[in-house]
Amino acid sequence: MLKIQGGCLCGAIRYRSDAEPLMTAVCNCKNCQRQSGSALSVIVALPRGALIMEGAEPASYRDTGASGLAIIRRFCANCGSPILSEPERTPTRDWLKAGTLDDTSWLEPTANFWCDSEQPWLRALGDVPRSARSPTA
Repeated sequence: MLKIQGGCLCGAIRYRSDAEPLMTAVCNCKNCQRQSGSALSVIVALPRGALIMEGAEPASYRDTGASGLAIIRRFCANCGSPILSEPERTPTRDWLKAGTLDDTSWLEPTANFWCDSEQPWLRALGDVPRSARSPTA
């Protein structure tokens, strides 16, 4: 059984869960782009309430999705790391931000959401030169 654990950038919030992930996905919606500060958000669906938070209490932001329903976004008030989204549209699922996991070796997205908002340059990344670490000056 997979053990889910992770936390925010500064370590003030830690979490764990014994629940099996329901799915792993990529979300390209504009709100996830803005929240992540990136082109997309990799998310792991867990049964609602299966994540046990420890440490600092996450801050919350009430967002509105395209459906008009609320999405509660939980994040670290200290470092700003997004941790979890709780959309009213999926009342049985919480969506964990995969970048906060301690171990991401098992991640393999099985769905790609909001592709009409996808950044067009993402498809071209296969041809962009790669570097194992930061480039030298």
